[in-house]
Amino acid sequence: LVDLAGGPEAIARAFAAQGLRMGNGEDDEDDERLHAFWDTQPVPKLSDTEVRLLEKGEAIEPDKKPEEIRQEPYELLGQFEWSDCAILDDDVSHEVYKLLNENYVEDSDAMFRFDYGRDFLRWALTPPGWRPSWHVGVRVRASQKLVAFIAATPATIAIREHAQPMAEINFLCVHKKLRSKRLAPVLIKEITRRVHLAGTFQAVYTAGVKLPRPVTSCRYFHRSLNPKKLIDIGFSRLQPRMTLSRTIRLFSLPEKPATPGIRPMGAADVAAGTRLFNSSLAGHQLKCTMDEAEFAHWFLPREGVVSCFVVEDPEKSGEVTDLVSYYSLPSSVMKHEFHKTLNAAYSFYQLAGKTPLRQLMKDALILAKGEGFDVFNALTLMDNEEVFDELKFHPGDGILNFYLYNWRVRPLEPHENALVLL
Repeated sequence: LVDLAGGPEAIARAFAAQGLRMGNGEDDEDDERLHAFWDTQPVPKLSDTEVRLLEKGEAIEPDKKPEEIRQEPYELLGQFEWSDCAILDDDVSHEVYKLLNENYVEDSDAMFRFDYGRDFLRWALTPPGWRPSWHVGVRVRASQKLVAFIAATPATIAIREHAQPMAEINFLCVHKKLRSKRLAPVLIKEITRRVHLAGTFQAVYTAGVKLPRPVTSCRYFHRSLNPKKLIDIGFSRLQPRMTLSRTIRLFSLPEKPATPGIRPMGAADVAAGTRLFNSSLAGHQLKCTMDEAEFAHWFLPREGVVSCFVVEDPEKSGEVTDLVSYYSLPSSVMKHEFHKTLNAAYSFYQLAGKTPLRQLMKDALILAKGEGFDVFNALTLMDNEEVFDELKFHPGDGILNFYLYNWRVRPLEPHENALVLL
C-alpha cells in the first residue's frame, strides 16, 4: 500500500481546513481567544449538554426586525476600507483568486497550496439568488490592494424535517502579513450583518478546527489515481517491501466505467436530476434542497470545474436513476522541478438509485482518472464510508467540522449528513 502518513496527512489537514476557518484569519490566536469570540455569537456552546435532547432543533436568537439590524458597516482600522467584490468582473475575480491562492490554505510543510481558479470561484459564489453584497472584501485604502475576503451564498438547508433559507459562509481569508490586525472577527460580523439585512438569520459553515459547536464531523478519505506522480511530488510514499510497479498495479482501474449507459449530464436531464437529488437526500438529517435552477447551476458540467454523469432509466425515457459527480480543486506543487499541479477531484454527490453505490463510486474513480486527476477525495458523509475499504480509499487525519449559526439541534452522525460544502 501507499503510505499517506507524511506530506499527504499534512495536506489532508489542509483539505479539512476549507470553509470558514478562523486559522486563516488569525494564525496567532490560541484556543482561548478563539473560543472567546465564538462565545459572543449565537452558536451552541461546548458546555451545552441540553443540545443533545433537541431532536427538532430551535433558533438560539429570534429573527431580528429591520430596525434592530445595524445599518452601517462595522468599523475597520483607518488604513482599511470595505469593498464589494464583483466576482464576475475579470480584474476583481483575479484579485480574489490571487488572495486565496497565496494566503488561503496550504499544508504545514508548504509543499502544496490550494489553487482556486476563477471559473471555480464564479461557480461557487454565483448560484441562483446570489447577492453581490455578500462577497465582502477589505482593501488597503491607499493602494486599493485586496487583503481580506469572506463570502456567503444562499441555500435552502433542511435540518431534520425543518427546512429554511440559510447562508453558506465560505472563503474567509486574511493576508498572511495582516493576521495580527484582528480582521477575521470583523469580517465574520460584517458578513453576518449583511446576511441579516437580507432577512436570513441562520447560516452553515465548515472548519478544520474545533469551534463551538459542531453539529457533525466528517473525515477525509483519499484514493490514489496516479500513484507514481503522488510519490514523485511527496504526496505519498511507498510502504516497506512495496515496489512502484506493484503499487501502480494495486491502484489500477479499468479504462471504462461498468454502469451501462452512464453519460455526461445535459440540460434535458435537469428536471429528472432534481427529482433524484431531492428524493435521494430525503432520508438524511442535514441536507440542502434544490429547485431546478439551483440543480442546473451546481450539476451541469463545467470544464475544469465540475463533472456530472447520469444513468437514464432504460424502461422510462427521461428518468434518471443514478448520478455521479465530483468537482476539481487542484493544488500548486511548491517544491518540484517538473510537476507544478496536483490535480485533485472531490466527491460531490453520488446518488445510487438502481446501481449499487460501490459500482457507482468506482465509476467515479474511473471517470476522474480519465479526466487526468491524480487523487480522489471524499468525506465520510451519507453512505460513502461503506465502500471506501473495498475501493482502496485511505483514511486521512483531516477532519471537517460542520457548524450551524443561530441553531441548536442534536449532534448528528456522519452518515446522517448529506450536505457538501465547497
